[in-house]
Amino acid sequence: MAGEMVVPANVMDLTRTPGGRRLMLMLGAAATVAVMAAVWMWGSQPEYRVLFSNFSDRDGGAIVAELEKMGVPYKYAEGGGAVLVPADKVHDARLKLASQGLPKGGNVGFELMENQKLGSSQFVEQVNFQRAMEGELARSIESVSAVQAARVHLAIPKSSIFVSEQKAPTASVLLNLHPGRPLDTQQVSAIVHLVASSVPELSTKNVTVVDQNGNLLSESGKPGMTPGLDASQIKYVQELQQSVARRIESIITPIVGPGNVRAEATADVDFSRSEQAVESYKPNQTPDAMVIRSQQTSEAVNGAAAAGGVPGALSNQPPAPATAPITPQAQANASASATSPATNTRKDATVNYEVDKTIQYVQQGMGGLKRLNVAVVVNYRKTIGQDGKVSMAALSDAEKAQITDLVKEAMGFNAERGDSVNVVNTPFASAEKEEIPEVPLWKQPSTLQMGKDAGRYLLIGLALLFIYLRALKPMMKKISEIQPAPLPAPQGALPHGAGTDTMALPPGQRSYQDNLSRAQKLASEDPRVVANIVKTWVDKND
Repeated sequence: MAGEMVVPANVMDLTRTPGGRRLMLMLGAAATVAVMAAVWMWGSQPEYRVLFSNFSDRDGGAIVAELEKMGVPYKYAEGGGAVLVPADKVHDARLKLASQGLPKGGNVGFELMENQKLGSSQFVEQVNFQRAMEGELARSIESVSAVQAARVHLAIPKSSIFVSEQKAPTASVLLNLHPGRPLDTQQVSAIVHLVASSVPELSTKNVTVVDQNGNLLSESGKPGMTPGLDASQIKYVQELQQSVARRIESIITPIVGPGNVRAEATADVDFSRSEQAVESYKPNQTPDAMVIRSQQTSEAVNGAAAAGGVPGALSNQPPAPATAPITPQAQANASASATSPATNTRKDATVNYEVDKTIQYVQQGMGGLKRLNVAVVVNYRKTIGQDGKVSMAALSDAEKAQITDLVKEAMGFNAERGDSVNVVNTPFASAEKEEIPEVPLWKQPSTLQMGKDAGRYLLIGLALLFIYLRALKPMMKKISEIQPAPLPAPQGALPHGAGTDTMALPPGQRSYQDNLSRAQKLASEDPRVVANIVKTWVDKND
């Protein structure tokens, strides 16, 4: 019959006895259980996830060796570029491998110095030290979140005793960045200073940083380049503008309601630093305010004794009588003029006054606000009529003026600085609600995962049922249909057909009382048969 298992002849001989049939049943059951266990293990294999990827061959070999020591199953993916382990053992395996320094990232660090051979030349030692320095710097740079891989090249010239022949070391850094994660100027500067600080006598000007696309990232730090706003300055301007906009919205929202006001600010910030010294002179206001700084006075008297009188005879004559009354003062003057010679007197005076002078030093810091422009849009006011309909109405002029004044106060309006404010009242365009179609139940991820699990278990059940119906059940049926061969009848036995209904049954299927009653009946009906059977037993024992 098609679909039934053919039982070999030796198996047919083995199933003639009760022990053989029991053994076959046990073997069949064991085979079925083994097949079922294999199918179950195949269906319940753990989910594998990536442990490490993009590693060097040396790191891959070390990782696989450690996984074998830990007894963790693994397999390869992506052409050997990734190692997969069961999902429930990913984190445990990573922590254990990390404690052993794996993966090392393909860069050789100072562990290279541990394998120094005895008798190595000074040149080899210097090369190994430089390689170790490059590897350690690459590992440090790879710690930056945006850097996926790094490679460092150091050019360290040989030291010389002559100053004219000394050369400064240089360094080149090649960065492989993660997709969509660029480095800002501050991070590039940090990498440059990290490398320069790790190598003796290396200046930041001699460090070049390049990304995987060939872009020179350290170009902004070179001398002679046009200075511009760095990342910190741009961030400061953005935070200033956002702060002004938030203050305006927070003060206007209670008036117009949430979601009915939008504000944007544009700040012109001066990051230049300037110093100014002013020296000014002013005239004195009043004579009393004048302060004498210095005063100099000089007096000179010039003259000699001259001959008195009138030459000639008149001088020898006595004076004529006085015509005017003589007073004591006149007499004194006359006597003085008669006795004193003629003199020439000169007086000079120089007075210097303090001058009103002002000296002023002005130093303007960075980040000064030069101008601030603010634009505010306010939505129409929502009103509900008596009929319950909602309508939108524009704000009154008084309300707009009030909002404008509040905006000026919130932003710190300064007319002398050139600030400007523009408040517009207009209805907002309502955004159309995007109708997201409801995902059918059979497309939801949880349902799909449940369906996968149910399908896997269903497949396992069908496989087990197929094994039972196609293998185990036909085997048990064949075994049950096999009858043992009839025993040879002794001499003088009953003729064929006599008592065959009881002797044809196997001994294992008859009870002890049934066998005893049948033996007694046979002995009473035909004693010769019993005697022949006993005689046959005696002959076999002899």
